Amino acid sequence: MGKVAINIATGSLQQNDTIVGIDLGTTNSLIAIVREDTKQPIALKEIDGLALVPSIVYFDAYGNVTVGTQAIDFLINEPERTIYSAKRLMGKSYKDIKTDAGFFAYTIIDDDTDALVKIQIGNQFYSPIDLSSYILKELKKRAEHILKTSVTKAVITVPAYFNDSQRQATRDAGRLAGLDVLRIINEPTAASLAYGLGMKEHEEKTIAVYDLGGGTFDISILTINNGIFEVLATNGDTYLGGDDIDNLIVNFWSDAIDIADINNKSYKQELRMMAEKAKKFLTYYEVFEGSANGKELRITKGELNRLIQPLIDRTITCCANALKDAGLKATQIDAVVMVGGSTRMPLVKECVKAFFGRELYDQLNPDEVVALGAAIQADILAGNNKEMLLLDVTPLSLGIETMGGLMDVLIPRNSKIPVKAGRQYTTQKDGQASMRIAVYQGERDMVTDNRKLAEFNLTGIPGMPAGLPKVEVTFLIDADGILKVSAKELRSGIEQSIDVKPQYGLTDEQVESMLWDSLSHAKEDIGTRALVEATTEAEQMLATTEKFLHKHHELLTNEEIEITKASMQELMIAINEKDKNKIQQCTESLNEISRPYAERVMDAAIKDAMRGKKIV
Repeated sequence: MGKVAINIATGSLQQNDTIVGIDLGTTNSLIAIVREDTKQPIALKEIDGLALVPSIVYFDAYGNVTVGTQAIDFLINEPERTIYSAKRLMGKSYKDIKTDAGFFAYTIIDDDTDALVKIQIGNQFYSPIDLSSYILKELKKRAEHILKTSVTKAVITVPAYFNDSQRQATRDAGRLAGLDVLRIINEPTAASLAYGLGMKEHEEKTIAVYDLGGGTFDISILTINNGIFEVLATNGDTYLGGDDIDNLIVNFWSDAIDIADINNKSYKQELRMMAEKAKKFLTYYEVFEGSANGKELRITKGELNRLIQPLIDRTITCCANALKDAGLKATQIDAVVMVGGSTRMPLVKECVKAFFGRELYDQLNPDEVVALGAAIQADILAGNNKEMLLLDVTPLSLGIETMGGLMDVLIPRNSKIPVKAGRQYTTQKDGQASMRIAVYQGERDMVTDNRKLAEFNLTGIPGMPAGLPKVEVTFLIDADGILKVSAKELRSGIEQSIDVKPQYGLTDEQVESMLWDSLSHAKEDIGTRALVEATTEAEQMLATTEKFLHKHHELLTNEEIEITKASMQELMIAINEKDKNKIQQCTESLNEISRPYAERVMDAAIKDAMRGKKIV
């Protein structure tokens, strides 16, 4: 068995080890390390000199996966099989993203639930965790090829606004890719570290991180105090970035383009790539001239600036809103850090500098700065940087048991303490008066593979239909490492709590063993979790449909009832066969069959209500 030596108090590795820093981006991703000889962070590059790996995943008809640059061409040729912007789906349900579903060319399943979104390609179903894991696997493979050594540990960055669910999804993707994710850190924190901000003892600063990437814009206001980074406010626009600038240039050229050409996908792709080339060229020169499909194309720096000024103004409005939320003025910002390839544009720099009235931190490659900062954090965790003090962290993840015996992590391992986290749960059965809260410690997806710490019952929940009660479970670890677990039913105010010592009785060897087990069983565990989640969702769908058929029998035709029962039978067979993709396919099929008459019954109920009749 391999050994993962961990300091039980700090969660840092005991021996020197290569830990990589990863920027898992919406448009591009990359990986970086701190060099042993120079002690400087560098982005890992192949012989072609490119560090960036496009965050694109293509699946062919046989299930083979292509990631990165080689997948780009399929965006045009086979858009329904080519996944981009998976990061936007991390930790999200269909309800979260349905207003933006048109942005995606591939199929996202509309199941109208709070479950994580599923992407359908052929007869296969993938979660955003699966998709992100393919990108991380590609980065891991690239690092191993360049470094000529095995890479199993990483620090991964996420946007500051990512919630607990999105951070946990990122951890799961790393684990599925064969990486032990030692720390999830905020992208603006990583960018600040890359510039050495927050590396000095007793340093106090307030920082703005302006991040204009390929697809999104974020502004984060941070404070640094003795190496502790705190996010005061974030703001931004998830549909504002370099891609939008390219589209403006394409539209500018539209006078020289025939309508017939615009509808040609290949030509549109050629135009988009020419626009991106023009944007980069005008960063350094005054006039761009080129051609596409025999048409002459021209744009000057002045024309480009007039096109993009409204977009930059939108980012400045976001900056003003973030400052307002933080309760600060621009003059109170000590440093402005520039992140993202689009910040190379001179007009962007001029406008940001004018707004904050500060010189900009823009010397490092803006595409690489987040990954470089992640590498610095990784180097600290490896124990190679003795100048920075690491706060105590939790050595193993802490969570509770949910439906199907799954481990739902509330506080991931390596979280700095003190720390507090909470999540809302609900009842599974009508009239359920109590809820069992079972607390576990460990890294496996099923609670049976983890260590049980405590259990208590929250009783006195008022009798309500399943799904209506809202029980908030909160974990609080104090500075002494004592875990306090509380559960409160929000509608009635009923509450109960318990104190737990999460590290009690665990030796370093036991912690190592639990970590190693989580890595060696990652694929199996996440497959089991996906099957349990699909089965749970299917069983709920069956129960809901059965109840609906019984209640509204007279409003359905015999043919509808027969088709529905046949579909239910297929779903039950799929559940018995324990085939995740088949279960999801049959669940979606039952959903599609029942949707029309469910809407018809709802319309009839609304009409009855309009006539003054009671809806039961």
